[in-house]
Amino acid sequence: MATINTYLNFNGNCEKAFTFYKSVFGGEFTFLSHFSNMPESDDYKVPESDKNKVMHVALPIGSTVLMGSDTGGDWAPTFVQGNNFSVSITADSKEEADKLFGLLATGGKITTPLHLSFWGDYFGMITDQFGINWMMSFNEQAR
Repeated sequence: MATINTYLNFNGNCEKAFTFYKSVFGGEFTFLSHFSNMPESDDYKVPESDKNKVMHVALPIGSTVLMGSDTGGDWAPTFVQGNNFSVSITADSKEEADKLFGLLATGGKITTPLHLSFWGDYFGMITDQFGINWMMSFNEQAR
C-alpha cells in the first residue's frame, strides 16, 4: 500500500523553514540537497541564483515525513504563498505508481510525466481535476 506525506514548496526560504521545523519537532534531516547538486545537461543549466536553494529536504516526524523544496527557474513565477504544497505518494511498486498516477490524472494535468529521475526514483507530478498537486515516487532500491 502506498504511503502519503506532505510536500511543501517555498520561495527561497525552505532551508530556514525546515531548520525551524526541526527545532520544533526534533530529529534530523534524512536528506538535504541543493540545486547546485543537480546534474546539468546541454538542455538545462541551473541558474546561478538558484544554486543555493533547496532541491529536496526530508524531515521524519512520527510515522510521516515532511518534505520540501524551493521553487526556482521556470517554476518561480507560478509560486503562490498558501497554495504551495503537494501530496507526495510513495508507491510500493512501479505498477502501483503507474495505476495511481493514471487514475489521479483523470480530468487533470500531468505536469511531469512518470520517468526515471536522476536521483533514482521513478517520478512524476500531476495537478488533479480539483487543483490539488500530487507527486508520485517509486524507488526500487528502497524496497
